[in-house]
Amino acid sequence: MPKIAIVYYSGFGHTKAVAEHVQKGAASIAGIDAVLISADDLPEADADRNLGGRWNELSEADAIVFGAPTYMGSMAAGLKRVFETASAVWFQQGWKDKIAAGFTNGGSTSGDKVNTLQDIWHNCMQHGMVWVGVGDLSNGNTPESINRMGSFSGAMAQSDNASPEETPPAGDRETAERFGARIAEAVVRWSA
Repeated sequence: MPKIAIVYYSGFGHTKAVAEHVQKGAASIAGIDAVLISADDLPEADADRNLGGRWNELSEADAIVFGAPTYMGSMAAGLKRVFETASAVWFQQGWKDKIAAGFTNGGSTSGDKVNTLQDIWHNCMQHGMVWVGVGDLSNGNTPESINRMGSFSGAMAQSDNASPEETPPAGDRETAERFGARIAEAVVRWSA
């Protein structure tokens, strides 16, 4: 069964909510196993570059989707640490030809979120991964709209200063689900 690992860092729970919707969308495609992995479950490598924690699940996955908040115009340090630790995987080209995708969340509709997606993309390209972007056109710019920020390189969400149960809004959550399903469909085709 093809497996998708959704690796996320979430400082306040909002990006975790987006990750859960990416997982829900991916799992909606028959034959896909989609798992959530917090960046906190991926410890630093030991002195011999051995990786513990849940790193083995990334090796077993057919796709890895990375998500992080956008803090001060770039990827949050919690996910950046994962990519720096993954240099142990890079030396072996362990993720080469896996499907990859990315998403981000932030407090404003822009906030330079594209920089976070580009940071994720650059790291995935270093690993020789195959990128999947958002396939939905925007159908408006209200909180209920699909892809309301018009992002195509990866999914973007915006959260107000409220609990993760209330924000990001319904349209951003549905965009994340549709994105997860698109990634899963790509994995099914790529794995065939």
